[in-house]
Amino acid sequence: MYTQKLHAGSKFPDITATTLTGEQLKLSDTGPDADWKLVVVYRGKHCPLCTKYLNQLEGYQDKLISLGVETIAVSGDSREQLEQHLAKLNISFPITHGLSIEQMKTLGLYISNPRSPEETDHQFAEPGLFVVNEKGNIQVVDISNNPFVRPELEALVSGIAWIRNPENNYPIRGTYAD
Repeated sequence: MYTQKLHAGSKFPDITATTLTGEQLKLSDTGPDADWKLVVVYRGKHCPLCTKYLNQLEGYQDKLISLGVETIAVSGDSREQLEQHLAKLNISFPITHGLSIEQMKTLGLYISNPRSPEETDHQFAEPGLFVVNEKGNIQVVDISNNPFVRPELEALVSGIAWIRNPENNYPIRGTYAD
């Protein structure tokens, strides 16, 4: 299967996902305390590495907010699966469910079939991470085809701090095209 990847510097797609309360959140929207968004796509409740990553990400929320970056997590899980997953999560940032196959494709994510019914009952996105800047453009993108490769959070947050520092005048990287 081939996937079409989103390019650094391009507009982040207009994608919404659903909270447990049924609220539809646009993944790239920010609130009054931030003008950038960190969008974390995780595999689902069946993935212990995703649970660990999301819980570790919670430890960086104060620093991210101080940098003007809000976080949201999303998966293709059902409402019920997200409810069950919350028992293993200790997070304060919004987490959503119901990412469709079409939305996964739009984001350029790798999509996997479950290995067995015990793993999960639906196809799911492999990890993806997008940092969306104040213009709605993709500043940082990381897409993996398995749960073992993800940005190390300390390096990610330090990198965002570097990028956001106006003294560094750091452009969006990876935009060369013939």
